Amino acid sequence: MTATTASVPPPILIVDDEPIVLAALKETLEREHYHVVAASNPAKALELVAKQSFAVIVSDQRMPEMTGLDFLTECKKLQPDATRILITAVLSLPTIIEAINKGEIFRFIAKPWLREELTTTLRNAYQRFDLITRNRVLSEETRRLNNELREANSSLEEKVRDLEHQKHELDAANRRLSDSYEHSLELCTRVLSTYDELLGGQTKELAEIAQRLCDSNHFSADERNILISAARLCDIGLIGVSRELLRAFRNHPERLTERERQAMHSHPIYSQTLASFVDPRPGVGEVIRAHHERFDGEGYPDGLTGTSIPWLARCLAVAVFFVETGLPRERAIEKVLSESGKGLDPEAVRLFLQSTNMMNLPKQVREVMLEELTPGMVLAAGLYSPHGMLLISEGQSLSQAMIMKIKNHNMVAPISQRLLVYS
Repeated sequence: MTATTASVPPPILIVDDEPIVLAALKETLEREHYHVVAASNPAKALELVAKQSFAVIVSDQRMPEMTGLDFLTECKKLQPDATRILITAVLSLPTIIEAINKGEIFRFIAKPWLREELTTTLRNAYQRFDLITRNRVLSEETRRLNNELREANSSLEEKVRDLEHQKHELDAANRRLSDSYEHSLELCTRVLSTYDELLGGQTKELAEIAQRLCDSNHFSADERNILISAARLCDIGLIGVSRELLRAFRNHPERLTERERQAMHSHPIYSQTLASFVDPRPGVGEVIRAHHERFDGEGYPDGLTGTSIPWLARCLAVAVFFVETGLPRERAIEKVLSESGKGLDPEAVRLFLQSTNMMNLPKQVREVMLEELTPGMVLAAGLYSPHGMLLISEGQSLSQAMIMKIKNHNMVAPISQRLLVYS
């Protein structure tokens, strides 16, 4: 350590009862830019050690009041970090053994000492002191950081426990909310069944079909929830219609007055309003309101057409049409197919048939949706335009260009027939 160091280190204490030696030591070390404090006897030196911090303590061995080794032993008690150096003219083996056993000194310097040896020893002594003090600072900082870490870990554990408790409470609340929601849906189904047994049965069948549609991979999790909820609530508005009007609409719709027809055509709006008390998500209300819209624009209540009708509403419309025919399955399927491209979205019809397995196909043939067509598929049935023009013949292997042609044609004139390919 020299004067060039940024932080000023503690000084060196030198102790010797011979004034000439003491002055020589002091002058030699000060030439090396060390800050030196000199003491001519051990008693005075111990008073200094008790009051002031020293980096290095250098002491002569033979002094009248006490030996240098005894002096350095006392210094160790007062300043254990200070580097202790013993200067002696007689380097006896017992002195060395005693110093080593007690561990009181860092180095011996023999008299007469050489300047280079002395300065090198002092430099090493300062490095030891600096290392010890830095290690102590690092150790204290490590202890402080460990304490902070323990406190932080303890606080974190407490927060984790709080979060887990909150999660359990939230899970319990969600379960209660889910149970309440399910009870509300079940209550609506029972209300419909009580009001009109046929209506209640149709609602249960709609819910089953919606679940089968949702078992496909064509919907997101949120879309599945919306579709199932809309299927169970889409007819709740019919409880505002008289039973007589409901029966007349089923049996002789052509006999209804304009006012009665308007009342029936308004039930999706009533259903949307009532459903919002059970499931307030806007998507559910939108699907319910549009589930009687027709692909050709002749539906109600808003007269929407084509893809302006929400996709989930187009899917639900196929299920509703199928259920409301009241016909045996084969005939109901024929009715659904006859409405493909007219009242019903052809793609929604294909998804309905594919997901519900309403029609048996040969084992080597499967039904796909328009979006599922990929190059290499082989058509199991010819593909025709709505006007009867053959677009692609049976047995044709589809290329990317053919698929684009089909999709482009579908945008202009929706292809209503089923898409069948060989497995």
